Amino acid sequence: MSDQRRHVRTPFSCSIKIRHESIGELMVKTRDISDGGVFVILDPQHVPPIGSVVTGQVQGLMGDAPELKMEVVRVEPTGVGLRFIAADATD
Repeated sequence: MSDQRRHVRTPFSCSIKIRHESIGELMVKTRDISDGGVFVILDPQHVPPIGSVVTGQVQGLMGDAPELKMEVVRVEPTGVGLRFIAADATD
C-alpha cells in the first residue's frame, strides 16, 4: 500500500477530549499530528466508523482550546487517524 499522506507527521503527545454519539466523551492521547490531522491512541472497540465526524478539544492549556470537527479516516489496532475539517466545511 502506498503512502498517500499530503502532510508530514510529527510525533506529538497531548491529551484530547473527543466526543461522538456512539462513544460518548473520551480522554485520549495523541501519537502524532500534521497540518491535516491527528492520530489518537484509542481501543479499537471505541472507534466510531470511518467517515464519522467527531468533536475534539485539546486539554491542559491555560484557557479553553477551541473545539474542532474531525473525520475518522483510518483505523488501526492502536487507534484512529482523524482529518481536520475546515470550520466552514460543516456549515
